[in-house]
Amino acid sequence: MLFNSVIFLLFIPIVFLVYWLLPARFRNLHLLISSYFFYFSYNPWFLLLLFGTSAFDFWCAKRIDASDNPGIKKFWLTSSVVTNIGVLFAFKYFVPIANYFIYEFNKAECVWDENTLFNNVIIPAGLSFYTFQSLSYTIDVYRGKYKCSDTLYEFLLYVSFFPHMVAGPIVRYSDLMPQFKVVQYLKKIDWESFIRLTIWGYFKKMVIADNLSKLVTPVFNYVESYNSIELLLAGFLFVVQVYCDFSGYSDIATGISKLFGINLSLNWRRPLLSKSLHEFWTRNHISITTWFRDYLYISLGGSRVSYVRWLINIFLVFLISGAWHGANLTFVVWGALHGVVYIIEILVSKKFPNFKAPTFAGWLYLIFFHTISLIAFRALNTEDLWHIYDKLFCSINLDNGISHLLAIADRLFFYICMALVILLFVKEYMEEHKRSDSFEKFKSSLRPFVYVLLLVLIFVLGDFNANEFIYFQF
Repeated sequence: MLFNSVIFLLFIPIVFLVYWLLPARFRNLHLLISSYFFYFSYNPWFLLLLFGTSAFDFWCAKRIDASDNPGIKKFWLTSSVVTNIGVLFAFKYFVPIANYFIYEFNKAECVWDENTLFNNVIIPAGLSFYTFQSLSYTIDVYRGKYKCSDTLYEFLLYVSFFPHMVAGPIVRYSDLMPQFKVVQYLKKIDWESFIRLTIWGYFKKMVIADNLSKLVTPVFNYVESYNSIELLLAGFLFVVQVYCDFSGYSDIATGISKLFGINLSLNWRRPLLSKSLHEFWTRNHISITTWFRDYLYISLGGSRVSYVRWLINIFLVFLISGAWHGANLTFVVWGALHGVVYIIEILVSKKFPNFKAPTFAGWLYLIFFHTISLIAFRALNTEDLWHIYDKLFCSINLDNGISHLLAIADRLFFYICMALVILLFVKEYMEEHKRSDSFEKFKSSLRPFVYVLLLVLIFVLGDFNANEFIYFQF
């Protein structure tokens, strides 16, 4: 069930009405059943995996909390970590690698039929997100941060709360669980935030991201057919596409959660306006960035090691975060690029502590690097990636301008897409610098008009093919 599907538009009002009609003591159970039905709609078998990993992590946390023996605590923590990482490895790495070798055997005319094995296995939606959320709880109990005093169904709801389960944000136990344990009141619903977040989230996904995909996808599917400037422009448009797609999901999830009195943590803070990579990673996908910091970086020793080891730790975190996205080597290249440039920024700031780049120059640098690195993220394989990088840095070809890109769709569609990109940056810039505060007295009268206009644009320009969100595959 996708946020941008008809069935979800029927699902959410039913869940909302039943929730507020039920006595308070039954509401969390209703949310758990609704969340499991939401996930069941993707694939019934995936629900068993969700329940199995969550219940096992809860069991491990209980055993950790009940023991005073460091060895036993470490055993149950290791069991939880190995199980979750094992599930991730099986679906995200073993299956693609197995398919690769089966394909190679078939090319060698072996009798092994790929269709009878792993060819039809797909990654469960949101697998990384809910396993990370569940695993963080077990680790925090081991570190003594929490007592494992919840019931199983409370923990299952914490992991599977449907608005954020499939693509985040990854919400910490201390931020989410206490909200499930207080009585919510209908009169306290933040309707303005619900409307603002959901409409803007759907606009970013269905109008900006899905329309940009119609330009970006053909380019990356046939990279040999496009010149240097078209490849670079397609890379930049993918930067905007993935941001609008992913942050659009987070906006919708956060907005829908308001209907149940739940506040999710901030996940995006206008990262495309950053002036350095360091700043970018304090603004971009904040929940997963802080997860890697708290549970991987700190586990590696963080900054409590030698200077060289500290830099290695930083690089390893970026490398592993790249590999987290899947078995394709292009993801590792993306992570390595970010690790190297992040470390270069550290070295430069140490060498020239008083240097501060002009704001616009810093922004151009960040956008250019983010575009170049995200090309690695989007490329179908390493062969395509090297071809694109060769076109961008070695065999530069500007022949025919962007004529091939314009031929993908009519010029009006291209110009509309460019206008949408400009609109996004204007809105983000105004929010960043609080320009809208100058129009405070007009806000109350203009706000309904803006929401209505966005709704009209969603129906006029939106893609209603229920396109899957990009990060569902991770």
